[in-house]
Amino acid sequence: MQAVLTKEVVSNKAVCRVFGVIVFVLLTALGAFVRIPLPFTPVPITLQTFFVLLSGLFLGGALGAASQLSYIFLGVLGLPLFTGTGSGLIYLFGPTAGYLIGFVFASFFIGRFIKYSRNSFFLTFLFLCAADIILLASGVIWLKIIFGYSLTKLLLIGFIPFLPGDLLKAFLAASLYLKLKDRLKEIL
Repeated sequence: MQAVLTKEVVSNKAVCRVFGVIVFVLLTALGAFVRIPLPFTPVPITLQTFFVLLSGLFLGGALGAASQLSYIFLGVLGLPLFTGTGSGLIYLFGPTAGYLIGFVFASFFIGRFIKYSRNSFFLTFLFLCAADIILLASGVIWLKIIFGYSLTKLLLIGFIPFLPGDLLKAFLAASLYLKLKDRLKEIL
């Protein structure tokens, strides 16, 4: 049984990388369907940020960012991938557009800096939290541009409500990454 589990289905690493990008495009899209609308903000809680963080961890900075850019591009082309089955270019002018751009920055950041975590759960978790802050800050900046709210209101509608769930997602992503990273190095 062990031989079956360690056998490579695809031995070409380039093919595995392309497959990895496609997988994270799909996972990010599926994460958009797990949504909890909040009555006081136009931005729902979703599972997307979990997959954004994992894309950077598992694929690295460039491919992680490529997976998130591909997700955005496919949504802009008209595939109903965004939260609430949204799609199209107009979606990039709505209240969640900053968070979408933050997906790219966060994935790139974590992919680039995770090597400095030295296999430490605590450092991995801290880097994931930093990536999440980049993502949330991108969203808050965009909300400021379109609504012009005060910083206090922006933090109350675009940052603070997401922290508890994002801390949990970062914890789970760090745990999963540290369990799978050695195997991922072999595959990718």
